Amino acid sequence: MRKDALLLVVVDIQEKLLPAIFNKEQVVKNATLLMKMAELFKIPVILTEQYPKGLGKTVPEIQKAYDELDTEKKYVEKMTFSCAREAEFSTYLSEKHKNGITKVLLTGIEAHICVYQTAMDLMDLGYKVYLASDAVGSRREDAYRQILCHLRTKGVEVLPSETILFSLLERAGTEEFKKMLPYLK
Repeated sequence: MRKDALLLVVVDIQEKLLPAIFNKEQVVKNATLLMKMAELFKIPVILTEQYPKGLGKTVPEIQKAYDELDTEKKYVEKMTFSCAREAEFSTYLSEKHKNGITKVLLTGIEAHICVYQTAMDLMDLGYKVYLASDAVGSRREDAYRQILCHLRTKGVEVLPSETILFSLLERAGTEEFKKMLPYLK
């Protein structure tokens, strides 16, 4: 996985959605880890909110991590389930594509709705899609498990957050490795 061709998308980790997610603590912890990773490698980050008027804003832990990022970032409010069908998201993604972004890493909720539809649309647009399996969640564990299996069959790389992080780090003992160690405990 090349760092310079990657974009991170944090999908809809919002106040009224998160409490019902069966693995919510894991989603928040690993989405935060991936944002720290994005900052370290200067990977652009898009944060989306699905109809915040009704579903609330991004949860404070994720919003704080996003606000503190020292990397390029973009906020997109959406009504479409797929991020890729929202005009502002698509325009930004097209601009990034011109600059060599060909891979998208997804985190967020709900895995079987917004994350799934975004992954499928991004693949249709020609992007290589990665999904951090422990940084996505659903209200129902069975829906979560089924959609991860389905996405694998469609060609999405479904990997744990640490696998993604260590793939980008490539080796121990580097400054980058040392900077990420506190987030791995």
